[in-house]
Amino acid sequence: MKWLLLALGIFFEIVALIFMKKSEGFTKLGPDLLVLLFYTMALGCLILVLRRMDTSIAYAIWASGGIMVMAIVGMIWLKEPVSFIKIGSIALITLGVIGLELSE
Repeated sequence: MKWLLLALGIFFEIVALIFMKKSEGFTKLGPDLLVLLFYTMALGCLILVLRRMDTSIAYAIWASGGIMVMAIVGMIWLKEPVSFIKIGSIALITLGVIGLELSE
């Protein structure tokens, strides 16, 4: 259950970030409200995960998972530039998360 909640938290964070981009610097009320809603749900999931998982591990996975997925979403959906450095950095983040999980 903790992994499902963690995955949902990451998903809600990604949705919030997409709406943050669509809000154009707090100039559109609809996306602004959706940012608040999805960040609230993301943090709610993280709070529930912290009942069953160490804070350092849960937050590292949540934050890095969000970074990795958002970088991929940015490159594919938002048409942001792709580079070897970006891909390599995503790989390093992945290795770091695996290392943290294995240290548990």
